[in-house]
Amino acid sequence: MPVNVSLVEDNAGVRESFALALNGAPNLRCLGAYSSGEEALRSIPAAPPDVVLMDVHLPGMSGITCVARLRAILPRLQILMLTRFEESDTIFQALRAGASGYLVKNIPPAELVQAIEQVHAGGAPMSMQIARKVISHFQATSKPADGMESLTQREQEVLRLLAKGRLQKNIAETLGISVNTLRTHLRSIYEKLHVHSRAEATLKLIDPQQAD
Repeated sequence: MPVNVSLVEDNAGVRESFALALNGAPNLRCLGAYSSGEEALRSIPAAPPDVVLMDVHLPGMSGITCVARLRAILPRLQILMLTRFEESDTIFQALRAGASGYLVKNIPPAELVQAIEQVHAGGAPMSMQIARKVISHFQATSKPADGMESLTQREQEVLRLLAKGRLQKNIAETLGISVNTLRTHLRSIYEKLHVHSRAEATLKLIDPQQAD
């Protein structure tokens, strides 16, 4: 069965280029292509794909807001962000909202297909810059001494090695685990990041001073 992919991108040329790349891959199918977050929110829940490619910078509703709303409706939906540059602050906000990773828009078609297949199979790409931000995020709590307590020791080891710029294959060899196991750890880290961020947002609603 092909992996069904929906695309949210306001640039018509980019949207058509990605749709062609998706439909040209034997294991992928472009289920829908939308020019705005509002259109995506109306259409995607009615016919959910396996993976969504989401532009960060959309007119009207931002890609980050769209990610958060889609994940609230479809918690298991896998979303990859599309950016022109590796804007770590913006991308980290998207990951906190529920995205599973990100791709630059000039990615070669073969790498695009591979990234989609990897995230559908449970992969979770994470760069050195994002790993550092994840570490800082878990440390910046009301209990600084144990800010990363919700991460297992192995997950913390994975993050620290990623933050040093180590490649996933090298990290797996260093820790004596398979690449698939490493990807499982990364997926767990992302899920905890999403849960932690939702809890943080709820705390701010209840008591803004306590969340600072």
